[in-house]
Amino acid sequence: MADLGIPHNTIEVIQKYHFNFQKKYGQNFLIDTRVLNKIIAAAEITEDDCVLEIGPGIGTMTQYLAERAGEVVAVEIDRNLIPILEETLSAYENVTIINQDILKMDVKGLAEERGKPLKVVANLPYYITTPIIMGLFENHVPLRNVTVMVQKEVAERMQAGPGRKDYGALSLAVQYYAKPEIVANVPPNCFIPRPNVGSAVVRMERYETPPVQVEDERKMFAVIRAAFNQRRKTLANSLANAQELGISRERTVQALERMGLPATVRGEALSLEQFAELSNLV
Repeated sequence: MADLGIPHNTIEVIQKYHFNFQKKYGQNFLIDTRVLNKIIAAAEITEDDCVLEIGPGIGTMTQYLAERAGEVVAVEIDRNLIPILEETLSAYENVTIINQDILKMDVKGLAEERGKPLKVVANLPYYITTPIIMGLFENHVPLRNVTVMVQKEVAERMQAGPGRKDYGALSLAVQYYAKPEIVANVPPNCFIPRPNVGSAVVRMERYETPPVQVEDERKMFAVIRAAFNQRRKTLANSLANAQELGISRERTVQALERMGLPATVRGEALSLEQFAELSNLV
């Protein structure tokens, strides 16, 4: 089977099927074998693994995964790609193609059926990167790791720490569930069609237990969201303005005092540990 990581092979398949890229699905196909090999290496795929690939496109990365994994489940939303995938992956008996929206799929059930945690690998559409990743984590899908291509700016936000301007709710959410690490930067010329921005491959190693103790996970994330909804305001004012929290400014100030923090502190200055402590106190 032709290696779809080589650009002219991808172009041949696109022309053969008269495939038109759908902007609504954010389709950019990877055409760089070095990047593909970096993704596979970062995900540490072995024949014991069941890999969930989100958005396989024409099956470029799926071929690489199928060579190494015990099983690959490829979930593609665009039904126009299904006949193409059936051809490009016909040589692989260990691949299951599912035509579905990953956001509506019972991924936890898929993992439970397999009886082991999944490894997730994907070249994610930029417009739904966050809902996909947070859906996997918040629904407590059994995962070993998640290795995904995302917009470079989003990858940097995932691993940002307190005090940095790209630090925010996404940084804290990802770092609560997993240890993120950027493993490769990928320029626009590695894709067809070329995106307008740079990309990066980020690997997230899932924690067995979160690194902080929190009484109510949902409440902590509600506090975090409120803190970053109005970044320029003090944390005490941001939480007081979030009516759904029902936390007075005075209560937040008292909690901050107990933590040894000034009443004027902003959310971007607090670490994940401090947010967990604040959430428990208020």
